[in-house]
Amino acid sequence: MAQPRVVTIHYTLTNDEGEQLDSSRGEGREPLTYLEGAENIIGGLENALNDKDAGDALKVSIEPAEGYGEVNEELVQPVPRTAFEGVESIEPGMQFQAQTPGGPQVVRVVEVSDETVTIDANHPLAGQTLHFDVEVVETREASEEEAEHGHVH
Repeated sequence: MAQPRVVTIHYTLTNDEGEQLDSSRGEGREPLTYLEGAENIIGGLENALNDKDAGDALKVSIEPAEGYGEVNEELVQPVPRTAFEGVESIEPGMQFQAQTPGGPQVVRVVEVSDETVTIDANHPLAGQTLHFDVEVVETREASEEEAEHGHVH
């Protein structure tokens, strides 16, 4: 099996409305570096970049199935307000780390009532088509250590 590559990209991410959601471009920003095949980035973007080399530029739209998945309504649920003991003010949009049987999970508050807090454990970009404007800055063969560890060093 061929040694995986380390790929460095600059990107700008927008949604269907053209709003910028994230970018590696701009003052003080750094390009994103990932290890191919290690699931360091969403599958749809990695697939679009698999055969690209330094200097290549592309625009790609990633459907939810290849991005952060569809919204799972089972991950939106009310919990007793007492679960937030010690938190003075709870507002929609706040994020908390919850302990689950599968490990820590980030949840977003979507609604607050006197008795319950409705939380959403879906990724904030779940259900959205993601539009990337990407420039490949550099590619290189991964070191044996990087390939073994599954991330760039």
